[in-house]
Amino acid sequence: MKLKQLCESQFPTSKEDVEEVLELYKIENYTINDDLTVDVDGDVVLVFKNLTMMPVKFGKVGDHFYCANNQLTSLVGSPKEVGGSFECYGNELTSLKGAPREVGGSFFSANNQLTSLKGSPREVGGDFYCYNNQLTSLKGAPREVGGDFDCVGNQLTSLDGIGNVDGEIYSDLKNQ
Repeated sequence: MKLKQLCESQFPTSKEDVEEVLELYKIENYTINDDLTVDVDGDVVLVFKNLTMMPVKFGKVGDHFYCANNQLTSLVGSPKEVGGSFECYGNELTSLKGAPREVGGSFFSANNQLTSLKGSPREVGGDFYCYNNQLTSLKGAPREVGGDFDCVGNQLTSLDGIGNVDGEIYSDLKNQ
């Protein structure tokens, strides 16, 4: 399968195609699972690659996952678990469907076009950033945030939907 066609149409359908994509994006220290998801022991850096979708389906990423500043319209194919931080800011996302379920570090989804937090991780070990989006509600926000929660620059009328936040909550709302 031609690599350009592969990256623009669908996820790879063979181990060889997955390896070709991983080589193209210089992803190392990986394991390709039987279902063709990719586990990475370390970081994944897919920043400024003009991606409109994930190039492969990720399983677990041991450290950080960076897919910021692309043209992503979906997080489908993102890892299910990330040991470090997950950064998807500066894309064209309208939802967090496909986002990791657990993030050990911080979660950065600022500067997108999010209209909902549905699909957010259940647990974020660090900070949760969803500022500068188009959110009108925080329903779907993580249940647990180990650091700060920043939702400044949205169209919120309440903070209903926020789970347990160990740090500070930053918003445009007064006296909430």
